[in-house]
Amino acid sequence: MLESIGSPVFYFSFSVLVLVLLAVDFMALKVQGSHKVSIKEAAAWSAVWIAVALIFCGGLWCHLDAKYGTGLANRKALEFLTGYLIEKSLAVDNVFIWITLFNFFAVPPAFQKRVLLYGVLGAIVMRAVLIFIGAMLLAKFHWILYLFGLFLVLTGVKMLVFANQEPNLEQNPLLRWMRGHMKITNQYHGEQFFVLQQGVRYATPMFVVLVLVEATDLIFAVDSIPAIFAVTNDPFIVFTSNVFAILGLRAMYFLLADMAQRFHLLKYGLAVILMFIGLKMLLLDIYKIPVSAALVIVGLILALSVAASLLTSRSK
Repeated sequence: MLESIGSPVFYFSFSVLVLVLLAVDFMALKVQGSHKVSIKEAAAWSAVWIAVALIFCGGLWCHLDAKYGTGLANRKALEFLTGYLIEKSLAVDNVFIWITLFNFFAVPPAFQKRVLLYGVLGAIVMRAVLIFIGAMLLAKFHWILYLFGLFLVLTGVKMLVFANQEPNLEQNPLLRWMRGHMKITNQYHGEQFFVLQQGVRYATPMFVVLVLVEATDLIFAVDSIPAIFAVTNDPFIVFTSNVFAILGLRAMYFLLADMAQRFHLLKYGLAVILMFIGLKMLLLDIYKIPVSAALVIVGLILALSVAASLLTSRSK
C-alpha cells in the first residue's frame, strides 16, 4: 500500500507552482495599486483560485492513473477534493474574524488587500510546519487521531455555544501586550507597517492588524489541520489541499466582507462540520466512514447552512 504519493520531486514542483501563483498575485497587487476590491473582482479571483485547484486535482489524477492505476488515482483525487472542501469551509470562520478585525481597527478598504496577502504567506508557512509535525506524530502514535477527534468535537461544541458572541478585541492579550510594549501611531500611514517620527521608529495600526491576522491564522490552523487528517493521512494531500484553500482566502474575504450578516447561520454549520469530522476520527477503528460519504455530508451541511442563512436574512 502506498502511504503517500509525495516525493521530493512532487513537493519541489508544487512549491514552485505556489511561488509562481504568489508572484502573479504580488504583481497584480503592484499593478492595481491600493484600491477597494469590488465584489465582481473578488468573485472573479475566487473563480480563478477554485479553477486552479480543480486543474491541479485533474493533473494529479492523470499522473496517478498512468503510474499506479485508476483505483489509487480516484482515491487520492477524492481525498484532495474532500480536504479542500473542508478547509475551504472552515476558512469562512477565519474570514469572519478578519472582518471583525478590520472593522475594529477601521482599516481603509484600499489597504486591506496588502495585509491579507502577507497573511496568506504567513498562513502557508505555518500550515507547512504544523502538517509536518502532525504527520510525524501520526506516523509514530496512531492514538493521536483520537486526541484530534476529541479536540475537534469539543471545538465544534464551543463554536456552537458561542456562535453569536463577538470576540472582545479590547481584552485580547496579544493586542494589550503590543500596546504596552510598542510605540504605535494613532493613524495610518498609507500601507506602511513602520514609520520614523522624530528619529523614533513607530509601528502603525497596519502592523498591529497584520500581527493579529497571523495570530488568528495560527489558531485556525490548529483547528483545521486535524480535520483533514480525518480524511487522509497522506501529508502531500493534506498540504496541497490546505494551500489551495488558503490561496483563495483573500478573494473569499472580499466576497463576503459586505455580506457577512447574510450568512449569520453559517457558523452553526461549521460547528456541525467540525463535530462530524471529530466523530469520524473517533469512530475510525469501529466504522470507517468512506471519504465519498464525508464529502457529500460536508457539502450538504455547508449548503443547508448557507441556504438557511440567505432565506432567513431575506425574510428579515
